[in-house]
Amino acid sequence: MPTPPRSPAPAPRRPKPRGRGPSAGRPAGRVKRRPRWVMRMATACSVAVLVAAGVGHSVVTGLDTGIKRVDAFRDMKNRPASGNGMNVLLVGTDGRDKITPEEKAKYRLGGAPCHCTDTIMIVHISEDRDRASVVSLPRDSYAELPAHTDQNSGKKHRAHLSKINAAYAEGGPNLTVRTVEHMTKVKIDHYLEVDFTSFIKTVDVLGGVEICTSRPLQDSNTGLNLAVGTHAMNGGEALQYVRSRYVDGASDLGRMRRQQRFLAALIAKATSSGVLLNPVKFRDVTQTLLGSVRADKGFGTSDMLDLGRAMRGFSPSSSEFTTVPLSAEGQTLPGIGATLRWHPTKAPKLFDALREDRPLAPHRNKPKVTLVDVSPQQIQVQVDNGTAVPGLGKRVDTQLRATGFRTTGLPGNVPTARTAPAPRTVVAYDPRWDRSAKALATALPGCEMRSVDGQGAVLKVIAGADFKAVRPVRAEDELEGEFGAVTGDQVVCP
Repeated sequence: MPTPPRSPAPAPRRPKPRGRGPSAGRPAGRVKRRPRWVMRMATACSVAVLVAAGVGHSVVTGLDTGIKRVDAFRDMKNRPASGNGMNVLLVGTDGRDKITPEEKAKYRLGGAPCHCTDTIMIVHISEDRDRASVVSLPRDSYAELPAHTDQNSGKKHRAHLSKINAAYAEGGPNLTVRTVEHMTKVKIDHYLEVDFTSFIKTVDVLGGVEICTSRPLQDSNTGLNLAVGTHAMNGGEALQYVRSRYVDGASDLGRMRRQQRFLAALIAKATSSGVLLNPVKFRDVTQTLLGSVRADKGFGTSDMLDLGRAMRGFSPSSSEFTTVPLSAEGQTLPGIGATLRWHPTKAPKLFDALREDRPLAPHRNKPKVTLVDVSPQQIQVQVDNGTAVPGLGKRVDTQLRATGFRTTGLPGNVPTARTAPAPRTVVAYDPRWDRSAKALATALPGCEMRSVDGQGAVLKVIAGADFKAVRPVRAEDELEGEFGAVTGDQVVCP
């Protein structure tokens, strides 16, 4: 068991809607370097949600005329078998050449556009339209690119190893779809490609989004500077949040989790603000989004309307987010560099679940919880009864374990409990594990924190006469279920 963290150290198929399903501050500083665009996927996913509002043919008809078309499925053979539901491949590209000089200066988006992609997501819409599953594929994933003709040089390439993001650079949308299908065995029904030119405006048209953090987030490269708490972000501030990758040691993977939280917040705002039911607002938002989208030739008005009628009940709890499971060790390819290897058993099981239209995350009622910096699952706890009340230690141990803490299950008794009962619950901890101690103390309102040098990794709770109940807590990046997936309502602000 890990020790607790210490202090800083096919031809597209038209969906068949049936049943009821989903329809679909404070300044954060200045941006100081060009974005990394996993966050473009927030824009792309927003398209899937917002264009599916079902507000009527008069609003939706004509919106697709602004979408640029790509032949993503040209001459494709030996494709995976179709499963249930619909799979959309969302690809993000660098579109800084469309940004105004003023925006470039304000958000420090200098440099030439690379016309490349470093972000890929599969969005699966369930057959009954009750669920949307979003799976992130890291840009540095180890991949075998199928044989193809290079779109830049015209040179024919045999199948070869590279990073998955090289598929777009060498063969554009067509090779990207072929590569993803080859690696996942999931048939892609539609292709959507977005750049980030409309990201800021889209967030602003929605009136901003709300983001919560249980610890300070600072990134000198992006200018992100968030204190603990809830933040109402406009487009520029949201841009900093989703592109920051140096706030912790998780780098790109941590950034992807923050971007998934942002997307959940965006969905929450869209579904709670009346945008999906207001034709004028809906038109404004979708026109902003569709201004930077390229899609396959089969994605049009009829698809938007079909999805809209089926997805009117969309909400954050209808969505789930995860990243393809990775192996502990990657692989370095000559001339390419370090790559991330997908887990040999967990990754195929994840894609099996998509093909079979099964949920990825446990779906249950969301309890009211408090965010903490360290996941309870990483915190070891020994509980002792500091009073003469029979069974108090067992009650505290059971409640802490139910909240996720790794209790010993063997509560003890303080020797002086009968003669000098503890009036107040105490959390005793080694100062090296102060972050874990703060998380535990949050679950025990009113407790006293007591630093004990040399106590070690196991925190101790001395249950006092003031104990009433354990407060439910969870960490921001806490992942659940077989695939480490979370539902949208679990990652938006409590």
